[in-house]
Amino acid sequence: MKIWNLVENLASGEEFLAEHGLSFYVETKQHKLLVDTGASDAFVQNAQKLGIDLKAVDALILSHGHYDHGGGIRAFSQINPTARIYVRESVFEEYYHDRPSGLHYIGLERDLRALPQIVVVNGDLRIDEELSLFTNVTGRRMWPEGNRELKVREQGVLVQDTFVHEQYLVISSEGKEILISGCAHNGILNILDAYRERRGGCPDLVISGFHMMKHGEYTEEEAQVIRQTAVELRELPARFVTGHCTGERAYEMLREIMEDQISYVRSGEEVELNLAAEN
Repeated sequence: MKIWNLVENLASGEEFLAEHGLSFYVETKQHKLLVDTGASDAFVQNAQKLGIDLKAVDALILSHGHYDHGGGIRAFSQINPTARIYVRESVFEEYYHDRPSGLHYIGLERDLRALPQIVVVNGDLRIDEELSLFTNVTGRRMWPEGNRELKVREQGVLVQDTFVHEQYLVISSEGKEILISGCAHNGILNILDAYRERRGGCPDLVISGFHMMKHGEYTEEEAQVIRQTAVELRELPARFVTGHCTGERAYEMLREIMEDQISYVRSGEEVELNLAAEN
């Protein structure tokens, strides 16, 4: 099994493109799949540089309905018009970032819903013995503060986004389980709580942004949430790979506590798995 980061906020070298977005390519025994596409066709260009054939991909899992994760769907569908694209039923709603500079649309191009490849996921879904999706995480423990600025338009009114459009991929391979999330808007601890309730135990590897990035200075309360999250993650028998919306400063705070249990992945890098089954 192999996993590469196709695009992320930072590049591993000058030959790779970076953008505010996230995309992974995954090869298992049975599948070649994408998790998200980033904000543009940058993931396509990086895949070409890595020698990855996107025409061979059989499935695309969209983690949630924001442009920085699904902005490359059209480019992918033009390259590969047959791969299934798994999305939540609410993924094409109108999503906004309510910033001090104004209201910014961050949703997807709504006509993408007409693509014949789209598979609408209404709840938890077992795709096959390797791939499963779960959703509807309702916990609010250590909920990322940045979520407060994210809205959805409902019946013409902007309201707080509750991220019902978010879903999480579980890959069962080589006797281990890998959990892949996009931004973990529902909070990485709440997502792991939901994983435990549905599947029992803890994944061996978690790949996810943590949505802790902030352009200004962190308040002491915000920094404490990051540190407390790290303390709780450190107690789990899992490794963590992060990037994108976690932010470099938050990552350093996490790593101060979690040390080698957490690492950062950049555009063009292969994720270190160490998934050999124990004897």
